Amino acid sequence: MSVQIITISREFGSGGREVGRKLAERLNIPFYDKEIIEKTAWKTGFAEEYIKNQGEQASARNWFEYSFSARNQVFGMSPEDFLFTKQREVIEELSKQGSCVIVGRCADFILRERKDVLNVFIHSDISFRKKRITEIYGEPEHTDKMLRDIDKKRAFHYKYYTDRTWGKSQNYDLTLNTSTLGIDHCVEILAALYHSALNKDGE
Repeated sequence: MSVQIITISREFGSGGREVGRKLAERLNIPFYDKEIIEKTAWKTGFAEEYIKNQGEQASARNWFEYSFSARNQVFGMSPEDFLFTKQREVIEELSKQGSCVIVGRCADFILRERKDVLNVFIHSDISFRKKRITEIYGEPEHTDKMLRDIDKKRAFHYKYYTDRTWGKSQNYDLTLNTSTLGIDHCVEILAALYHSALNKDGE
């Protein structure tokens, strides 16, 4: 398998974004996270904070509500649909520029037709996630609710736009547990796979 692009989906608090950032630095290739937000803001006119919050999380409380929220009666497109369409365009444009690491935002699904993409899901034990979130955001009394709510919103969003189950191992090429392997070891594993694919292509 030729690998040029690595997409990273992740449970909230698992360290998936850190894995992606460190991997991109290790491989000396672009890391796309904030850039997707900035470019989507330019395309849509939406505020970056709105895109950050809505670009990969459902805002509604349940599946039925999300499916019909704010839907335009004439064009059948909600602000969320419009945002996803433009965000998809940004991801496709960035992917054509060469090797990169892309975090979240249904990139694994958006680039599903390409044969040079390695799709990774990062997860970890709840205790590991709670510890990281508390260290990053503080407010330990809200950590449990934050973990539940954000993962639920990501799952709703992913299901709605891909018709796939978020976090299901069959939807990814590789799943890694950061609480077992450690963030740096996960980076080493992915870097080794990337280099192995490059070397194989060069044979």
